[in-house]
Amino acid sequence: MKLGFSPLTAGLNYRQSFELAAELGLFLEIAFDQHEMDPRLPKARELAEMGRAAGVGFTVHLPFVDWNLVSLVPEVRRLSLERTQRAIEFGAQIGAACGVLHTGLVPLRLPEAVNHAHQLAHQALEQLELAIPVALENLGLETTDLLETPSELRNLLEAHPQYGFCLDVGHALIQRGPTGPQEYHHLLGHRLLHLHLHDNRGIQDEHLPCGEGAVDWAWVRKLLENFGGTAALEVSGGEGGVRRSVALLRANS
Repeated sequence: MKLGFSPLTAGLNYRQSFELAAELGLFLEIAFDQHEMDPRLPKARELAEMGRAAGVGFTVHLPFVDWNLVSLVPEVRRLSLERTQRAIEFGAQIGAACGVLHTGLVPLRLPEAVNHAHQLAHQALEQLELAIPVALENLGLETTDLLETPSELRNLLEAHPQYGFCLDVGHALIQRGPTGPQEYHHLLGHRLLHLHLHDNRGIQDEHLPCGEGAVDWAWVRKLLENFGGTAALEVSGGEGGVRRSVALLRANS
């Protein structure tokens, strides 16, 4: 298993992030939204060179800010699809091991709207050209999220075998309770490519360092022992939050 962290969630700039990642043997999960918003950030080619110089690899979080791949508004949907495709290409240019994709929102919870949005999700997944492996992330945090149950995500993935699964243990805890991560893994462990690791108290998405909330980290560590993919820390708390989380995950390993 390869372990990394998100500079965005940790609140660290790239200089700090590369130094910490190189020291601890981690990769960086790059938030593509940041690169869209801030032209001062390095372009893909420069970022790839920074990674080579530091001996640090990457994963990429595909767009999620002001984004909705299943929007009922065609122009919003078209732009979201274009942004996602650009992000996949960005990930390929930096040599990302995988990309993480959200599944969209349906604020208008009328049955006809929800059913149409599910159809749009299938269309979008077929339209995207995958230059890197892409994993669909479990959400279920808000009433507006398209997918409301683990079985819905399983059904979507079964229809699109070219995609993998990203298990977000914090999201699963909030959505399904203390055994939520295990429930998702039971259904989709055979499709698991990537994990998002962070903690919370089971109420809201706090992105606490690992061990500071209610996630069952003994179960997570056992899962990681035989996992050959990637796992990214999405923890707050700056350098200290990353270090504490790494120490917990590597304990007795």
